[in-house]
Amino acid sequence: MTPRIRASAVMACFVALLAQSRAFAATRAATSGFNSVRNPLLDADAAFHKKKSDGYRYHARAALNQLRAGAQSGDSIPPPEPPSNLRLLKFYFPCLALWISGPLLSLVDTSFVGLSAKAGAVGGSGSAAQLAALGPATTFIDGSLYLFAFLNVATTNLYANAKAKGISEKKNRAGADELPGEGVVRTAAKTSLFSGLGLMALLLAVARPLIALYIGPEAAASPGLLDAAHEYVQIRALSMPTSLLGGVLQAALLGAKDSVTPLISILYSTLVNICGDYFLVSRLHMGLKGAAIATLLAQLAGTIAMIGPARRKLLSKGSSLGLLPRWITKGAPDEINSRTFLKFAAPVLTLILGKISAFGFMTNAAAGLPGQPATLAAHQIALSLFFFASPFMEVISQTSQSFLPAYQVLPEPKKGKSVDEKEWAAASDRLVFRLESVGLLVGSLIAGVVGSIVAFFPGIVTKDAAVQAAARPLASILAAGAFLTAPVAVSEGTLIARKELSYLAGVYFISTALLPPVLRRIRAGGGPVSQVWVCFALFQLFRSACFVGRLLAIRGGGKAAASAGGAVPAK
Repeated sequence: MTPRIRASAVMACFVALLAQSRAFAATRAATSGFNSVRNPLLDADAAFHKKKSDGYRYHARAALNQLRAGAQSGDSIPPPEPPSNLRLLKFYFPCLALWISGPLLSLVDTSFVGLSAKAGAVGGSGSAAQLAALGPATTFIDGSLYLFAFLNVATTNLYANAKAKGISEKKNRAGADELPGEGVVRTAAKTSLFSGLGLMALLLAVARPLIALYIGPEAAASPGLLDAAHEYVQIRALSMPTSLLGGVLQAALLGAKDSVTPLISILYSTLVNICGDYFLVSRLHMGLKGAAIATLLAQLAGTIAMIGPARRKLLSKGSSLGLLPRWITKGAPDEINSRTFLKFAAPVLTLILGKISAFGFMTNAAAGLPGQPATLAAHQIALSLFFFASPFMEVISQTSQSFLPAYQVLPEPKKGKSVDEKEWAAASDRLVFRLESVGLLVGSLIAGVVGSIVAFFPGIVTKDAAVQAAARPLASILAAGAFLTAPVAVSEGTLIARKELSYLAGVYFISTALLPPVLRRIRAGGGPVSQVWVCFALFQLFRSACFVGRLLAIRGGGKAAASAGGAVPAK
């Protein structure tokens, strides 16, 4: 059967060719004036037609694909134009600054404490003892914050989907039309603030016994280790409400594909942390207590700087973040309430628990190995470097969650036009392939960097010779774990954007259940700390194989384009 060619597709190709020829002619005219003098009017005309022809090219390609496919009838709504490399880079680097801020604060603390403490000193004032206390303390605090990262993931995805739909029929108290996604922002802000208050109260009440259980009796018996770690956690706990609130505001901005606005808060936060550590740790020699105060002030400054710009970007004029109860503000219910929000976030919480459990079991195993405190200090250096390297790959995961919803939320068919789900799914797959390729490249580079620091430049993070000797064997294994994080992170972000949450939760449940028995055997056998990191590298390899395999199995767009084929007919 001979396919019928759409007249509109032929016309689109013709218009694109005409625009290209006009741009070429205008360019020739602009450069061939009398005595080869450029004509500014013709230059402007050439630039105009070139820009116009560039816009036609994408639609011409879509039309050409329709001709090749031999579509039967009606016009098809093309998928969004793929983001250019420049647009992705403009999103990536500011977003990287956001992701790297948390690990950077802990790494700055580690460096200042390790370099300011007395190398080789006995007791709690020694470099190894201070780093050994900082290890479980920062892991405990970062793990507590990371436990609530499901709020950020839910915020980004729900807000990006609301923006893709582009519909909001609600008005605020000032009578102005609300922007799409305002309900998501208010619900996320209120949930994060209340969660932060609860987390702060929990840490202040039961942090000491939890840390003792976390590090084990052997490490807890080291002079001053438990006291120093507990004091650090108590101080950092005071920043939990504002830290979680700042996190969801950043997540909403990323869902709006805006990674530049939050940079102002990161600049404030980093500057305050570095100055605070220099003054309190290096000059006043307050040790872990000074590092904790500096990081607390940094997180408070970052969130305060975030609130104003976020309100102007995400909310319409006259709207508020909704941090107060509705019976006080007299506001109407939001379309995304706490129940809907947490329904999406609950499966993501399983992923977060799996990651936290892995690092927690690793630190617990390292704390029970012989050679303390140098063994645990070496593990802390490797862990801090891994947390520093991870955001370089996690940002690509964030990019997937921010850009893919535009392909997952199909538009409503219009009169005379249909939606070809296969075409939209193919465009989505092409973007995923680009992000996976970038992830492997970035993973290779960052793995080489962190491995080289441990192998050749351990003096950057500690002056203690015993800790340096214990850390060097971890170099190649740390590099392998960092590299494998690239396919894990990028594939995970894609699966979240495509709402494959049950599959992700199942993989994390299985891998997390298999990890502790192996680590317990390593701890019982008294093996070197490098065995702990070999176990982690295998953990990453398993997850990478599962996630990439799932993406290959669901090629075609995932759940948003799950229909067997063809186009959604026009109404």
